[in-house]
Amino acid sequence: MTDQTMPTALDLPMVDPLPPQTQKYFDICVEKLGMIPNVLKANAFDIDKLNAFTGMYNDIMLAESGLSKLEREMIAVVVSSINKCFYCLVAHGAAVRQLSGDPKLGEMLVMNYRVAPLEGRQRSMLDFAAKMTTASAEISEADRQGLRDEGFSDRDIWDIANVTGFYNMSNRVASATGMVPNDEYHSQSR
Repeated sequence: MTDQTMPTALDLPMVDPLPPQTQKYFDICVEKLGMIPNVLKANAFDIDKLNAFTGMYNDIMLAESGLSKLEREMIAVVVSSINKCFYCLVAHGAAVRQLSGDPKLGEMLVMNYRVAPLEGRQRSMLDFAAKMTTASAEISEADRQGLRDEGFSDRDIWDIANVTGFYNMSNRVASATGMVPNDEYHSQSR
């Protein structure tokens, strides 16, 4: 485990002073979340890298989509569970608890999404994300058709694949750098 005062095990301090636009973004995080997520602090050693990360995150997780914010967070948790990514399980588990209003659901998704009482649409989505995480080369038209049969559009399938791919990448970076979740996440929405 890394030092709790550092967002990762790497000695990559944030740019100081932060550019005004970055400082404004961090101030909004404090206002809305009560903290600056360590993943943002970790990327802030290079503002171009931070902007690339936040741009991708904001597009995948917050932009208009046929997937709800909760569904995207559910994918993040299931992918992170398979990859055993401590940072993302803690951060996105808290988001699932908060968005769903159901602490048990958050815990089930963290431990084993298959025990969660999910509707068919959500189960199909998470099965696809799990298969993409463990065996992406085995995804076939039958898998995509299964999502269509549950009411997902081809655009929704694109979004499922992109959320899944983003968290597979993020999990690997977080694990490889020893990224530490903010303490605040552990007690949120319980």
